[in-house]
Amino acid sequence: MAVRTCDVGSLPYIIRDDLLRKGAQDVLSPGRARSGPAEEFRRAVLMAMRDKLVSGIDVPTYPQFRDMNEMFLAMLSGLERFEGRYVEVARLAVKETRIPEVLVLREHAAELAQELGLEKVRLRMCITGPHTLSFQFAFRSAGLLRRLGHVLAEVVKANLASGKHFEVAVVALDEPTFATVDDPLLERGSEGREALLSAWEEVLSAARSRGVLTCLHLHSTSDDLFWHAEALRLVESHVEDPLYRLEEAKRLLEEHDKALVATICRTDFDALVVARARAELPGGSEAQVAERVRELWKVIRSGSLDPVELLEPVELLARRLREVLTRFGPDKVLFAGPECGLRAFPTYGVAIECLRRVAEACRMVET
Repeated sequence: MAVRTCDVGSLPYIIRDDLLRKGAQDVLSPGRARSGPAEEFRRAVLMAMRDKLVSGIDVPTYPQFRDMNEMFLAMLSGLERFEGRYVEVARLAVKETRIPEVLVLREHAAELAQELGLEKVRLRMCITGPHTLSFQFAFRSAGLLRRLGHVLAEVVKANLASGKHFEVAVVALDEPTFATVDDPLLERGSEGREALLSAWEEVLSAARSRGVLTCLHLHSTSDDLFWHAEALRLVESHVEDPLYRLEEAKRLLEEHDKALVATICRTDFDALVVARARAELPGGSEAQVAERVRELWKVIRSGSLDPVELLEPVELLARRLREVLTRFGPDKVLFAGPECGLRAFPTYGVAIECLRRVAEACRMVET
C-alpha cells in the first residue's frame, strides 16, 4: 500500500490578483455570489483542485492563490493598518468565519467526486499560524498570540463541516516564522512561549476534538516547543530538516504520540536553478555559478528551457521516502508531499508536474 499524499497549498497565479481578491469577497455574499469576479475565482479554485487530484494527490490543500497572511487577517475585525503593520484598535474578533476556497470546494464536491470517480473529496485545510500572523502587527505580545489563537480556532470550527462527498481530513497550521527568526518573545520560560503553545493547542484542539488529523507545517524544527502541543498529530518540515534523519526524532515521535508528513521534494525553485548550475559547472567558482544561474533564468523566461527539466526526478523522491520509512516505520509516516508551497514556481504547469512526481514516487514505494 502506498503512503498517502498531501501538499501545502500555494500555486502560481492563474487569475489576475484583482479578480482573485474581489472574487474571494463576492462568493461569500448572496447578492454577489454570481458576479464576474466570483465566477473567475470559483473557476480557478475548481480547476486547480481538479488538477491536484488528477495529479494523484490524495488529500490536497485548497488551492491557495491568495497571500497566506492577508487572507486570514482580512477575516478579522478590531484591526487597522498603520504604516504597513496592523494595530489592534478594538477587541480582536472574527467578522467572517468562512474561507472562500473551502466554501467553493464544499459546494462543488459532488460534481468533482463524480467527474474523477472519487468516493469523496478529502481536503487539507491550511491555516496561517498565530506566530506567523503576529509578525504582521506593529506591537507583538504574549496576549496577541493568545488572541490570535482564539480567533483562528473559531475559523477552524466554522469550516469543518463535512458531507457525503466532502471531508476536511487534515487541518494544518502553517508556521514558517517559527524557529527561523530570532524571536525574544519565545525565550525559554517566557510568557510568550507559553502563550504560543496555548494558542496552538486551542486551534489544533478545535480540529482534533472533531476527529480531524492535525498538522504543524514548519520550516525548521530547531526549537522543540511543538513537541509539547498535545493536540498536534502530524509534524512536517523541509527536506533537509534533521527531523527526518535523527534517531532522537524517532524517540520523540513515540514519546509524544506524533507522526510525520515525509517531505520528499524540494520546492525552492531558486535553489533548484542553483543546483542545476553547479551540476553543469563542477568545480566552478561562485562567480561562475552565479553567472550561469542568471543565464538559466534568462532562457527559462524566454521559453527556450522548459523549467520542468529542473525538477527533481521521481527516483530521488522515492529514495527519500524509502529512507524515511526505513528509519521511522510506516506507522509513523502517515503522508508524504512536497516540502512547501509552489507559489514561486515559474509556471502553473510546472507546479502541477511537481505534484504529479510526488504522487508517482509514493506509488513506487510500498509500505
